[in-house]
Amino acid sequence: MALSYKLLAGKTAVITGCNRGIGKAILEGFAANGANAIACTRKETIEFSRFISLLSEKYSVSIIPVYFDASDVDEIKSAARQIMASEKQIHILVNNAGVGYNALFQMSSLEKLKEVFEVNFFGPFLFTQYLIKLMVRQNSGNIINISSTAGMDTYDGQSIYGSSKAAMICMTKVIASELRAFGIRANSIAPGMTETDMLLSLPKDVILEKIRKGGDKGICKPSEIADTAVFLASDLSANISGQVIRVDGGMK
Repeated sequence: MALSYKLLAGKTAVITGCNRGIGKAILEGFAANGANAIACTRKETIEFSRFISLLSEKYSVSIIPVYFDASDVDEIKSAARQIMASEKQIHILVNNAGVGYNALFQMSSLEKLKEVFEVNFFGPFLFTQYLIKLMVRQNSGNIINISSTAGMDTYDGQSIYGSSKAAMICMTKVIASELRAFGIRANSIAPGMTETDMLLSLPKDVILEKIRKGGDKGICKPSEIADTAVFLASDLSANISGQVIRVDGGMK
């Protein structure tokens, strides 16, 4: 995003799933626009430590890593307490961490259903409950949930994944309604096909079906999702809440 001013200067954002794909692009987009960040990933790696160090130096922002497994309730609680104990004002929360899964409905097990929902919905639900306490005290806050067009449209083999993302969309709208009196707004970004490891992990026939339904642009770049997140995180979208923004190149 080439801008002559920084849309998120002075803001602090908590972003999950920052080590790759969309989350990594959002972290970079936020840093480029002046936001300090608490960058959450499942585990520490040399590559990620180097990445956030370079970003911090390049854009003169603070980036603090926090590590936790989004499917582990105890780790989620510990991470949330760590963030809350820092006494930083949290302006933005981006729930991005997630896992993909593809299987026909008849072949989808209860075990897999629980596994996907733990990461894609239960974890973000609990994490958001904790950080919203800070936002209520501040009487302000901005939540951005990364869902998917799979939570809105129909794709064979994505009953579990799509349902988990539909749940995120519902959570977004309820938060926006319940907490608007506290100056908190919430929106969801629903990416279509995006150049990530998750897309490449899908069977070829599923990818071809998605391409068939795609619009003129077809596959999106993570940076395009990040640009939308920057807009929703900024004051330019101050009167937008409870919405789902599709970034999918015009999928049918």
